[in-house]
Amino acid sequence: MRTVCFYFQVHQPFRLKPYRFFDIGEDHYYWNDYLNRNVIRKVAQKCYLPMNSLLLELIHRYQGRFKVAFSISGTFLDQLEAYAPDVLESFQRLVATGHVELLNETYSHSLAALKSKDEFASLVHKHQERIKTLFNGYSPSVFRNTELIYSDQIGALVEDLGFKGILTEGAKHVLGWKSPNYVYSNALKPNLKVLLKNFRLSDDIAFRFGDKTWGDFPLSTDKFVSWLNALPKEEPVVNLFMDYETFGEHQWAETGIFEFMRHLPEAIFTQSNFTFSTPSEVLAALPAIGSIHVPSPISWADEERDLTAWLGNDMQDEAFDRLYELEKKIRKVKDPELLRDWEYLQTSDHFYYICTKFFSDGSVHEYFSPYDTPYDAFINYMNVLSDFILRVDAHLKNSA
Repeated sequence: MRTVCFYFQVHQPFRLKPYRFFDIGEDHYYWNDYLNRNVIRKVAQKCYLPMNSLLLELIHRYQGRFKVAFSISGTFLDQLEAYAPDVLESFQRLVATGHVELLNETYSHSLAALKSKDEFASLVHKHQERIKTLFNGYSPSVFRNTELIYSDQIGALVEDLGFKGILTEGAKHVLGWKSPNYVYSNALKPNLKVLLKNFRLSDDIAFRFGDKTWGDFPLSTDKFVSWLNALPKEEPVVNLFMDYETFGEHQWAETGIFEFMRHLPEAIFTQSNFTFSTPSEVLAALPAIGSIHVPSPISWADEERDLTAWLGNDMQDEAFDRLYELEKKIRKVKDPELLRDWEYLQTSDHFYYICTKFFSDGSVHEYFSPYDTPYDAFINYMNVLSDFILRVDAHLKNSA
């Protein structure tokens, strides 16, 4: 068996509106509905609708031999229901083919796995229920943590929740001489299989595809398949993991990214002995060749493949700690609006906007951020959090 496993992350956060110090205690609605709606509708036209249509066409053309997997965050699904029901229906049509796998994650695309086992489990269960409701009873069996964040301990948590596999980054500093093109097992819970992203081939599509300064520009399907064929014959799986917004948003249609994907399956079927598989099919077909040891968390972000996109500077750490100091109080809260805000405030993007790394990865952070500077992002978040704390305390006092 030699197979390609495509996985796409689909996520949009609920971005905060500009929230001043003087709004604390006065304004209890935090979300920038205008911006959030505009982003969803813009990306729907550039990416979600045309790419979903293309994938559906390919699945039908190859009668199920072409297949992919998605992880769709709860915050994204909530925004689809509010602003883009046509996009939600297009995802539902894809899943209904039986050749698209959905993965579980935390409902609000949070960093809870780094802070709280209970909150992590709660958000995973909520995401499970949301997927079941919107996708005709679908029940995922494979997990993908926010931004592919993974460690031995996180893997153990995921195995405890009943999952058979997890996806993460094939980080060089973890793999060493090993190849990402095998199935591995968790170092603490060997029953949990681990699929590792082939970051070179994934990033050739996700980041370098339209870069005219790249030595391999332009990337053709023939060239890409030749790279697959050049891999050692004993390596059975190539995991191509990327943001779904790669198609049409990060790499504009003018780059030829849609035509590349339109012709890639045919090139793979006719010029190689590779097939396509979903993560659960890979896990069922291939044994783990050994364990992968990840004592410290890794992710798929930035050059370091660590957590410094979200945590590490003083502002990020303060915001993160202040938020999760509320967890015990939140356990006593019954108000649905407070619980919704608690979940949305955990979304990793809020901490990403506070990142101060301005070197090789700074432009990437600036591209995604609605703020002028990380300091603006921090002040805005902490103002919102201050009001949220007041609301939680008032609610508990009134409930006593």
